Amino acid sequence: MSHHTESIANGTFNEKHSLTIRVWHWLTFITMTASLVMVLLASTMLRTRDNISLVQEQLEHKGATVTADQARSVAHEYSDKLWMAHKWIGYGLCFLLLSRVIIEVAQPSDEKFRTRIKKALGATSDSDRTHYLSVKRGYLVFYLLFLIMALTGLGLAFEDVPWLDSVHRPIKNIHEFVQYLIYAYIVVHLVGVVHADTGKYQGLISGMIHGRARQ
Repeated sequence: MSHHTESIANGTFNEKHSLTIRVWHWLTFITMTASLVMVLLASTMLRTRDNISLVQEQLEHKGATVTADQARSVAHEYSDKLWMAHKWIGYGLCFLLLSRVIIEVAQPSDEKFRTRIKKALGATSDSDRTHYLSVKRGYLVFYLLFLIMALTGLGLAFEDVPWLDSVHRPIKNIHEFVQYLIYAYIVVHLVGVVHADTGKYQGLISGMIHGRARQ
């Protein structure tokens, strides 16, 4: 790649990120990470059925004897608290998704998603254009998964609504499946960004921190 072409390519990837977008990006990352931690803890260390015998053993050491059903109630309480925290984190993610739509509408025209796509179509070489558009398609897939996870999460949170209760199982299955797709996307995204930042497109990470990648 010539110096001129490389400059154009880096210019396309070296996008300006407003303070609002940067704050949204890191808040979303932190909130999704917190959600993942809650799920992992509730599904492993604090899984109800895996802690019933532990509760019984600990109480026996203190001179108390409880049935497996009583021990299950105690163990379930800790798991239930984690899932409740997960639900509130989910509300936060729904708010972040809605706010992203508002941010996109309110952003200056040169920072809108469609404007950057048009710029990429005419400003880069074939390989860099393909790369850039692939990245943007990946973002669209992420937002679609984000939307599905948010809607199914709300469906689970408001399961007391009669018609939602009747479809609780399929909603739960979809929510869990999409949730892990999002976590997989985050891992791929992190690996891709680090690879790009240490390679041809240096400064991507600093751009999401300071607003613009170094030239």
